Amino acid sequence: MTVKIVANRKELNDAFTVRKVVFVDEQNVPVEEEIDQFEEDSTHFVMYHDGHPIGAGRFRILDGIGKVERICVLKDARQLGAGKQIMNTIETYANQKGIHKLKLNAQIHAIPFYSRLGYTTSSEEFLDAGIPHKTMIKTI
Repeated sequence: MTVKIVANRKELNDAFTVRKVVFVDEQNVPVEEEIDQFEEDSTHFVMYHDGHPIGAGRFRILDGIGKVERICVLKDARQLGAGKQIMNTIETYANQKGIHKLKLNAQIHAIPFYSRLGYTTSSEEFLDAGIPHKTMIKTI
């Protein structure tokens, strides 16, 4: 498995394909909420396994803080360490950009995953696209 920083339209489409399967098809997030106005301002990441896209994520910088977003892995690859590898790649990228504080909005079921990676909860529960979330932060 390898994580790439998206460098061309094909890789971006691969990332969008994974996001659509996970968020739109599995979780019923409206496609117009999943693909949003921040796509152009984000650095995108896509994970490949045997040449096929299996994971994705994106990263933005807001007021000097790194915002980790749209982390997803196809169902068949979820127990292979793919999510951790995507997160490690994004954190390395952020560090190289001089960003040392990260935040993300985690779906409630994913909080244990992000906690194992060193993120701590920093908000009350809220709904995003009809799904319960909490904001989490980490200093790297």
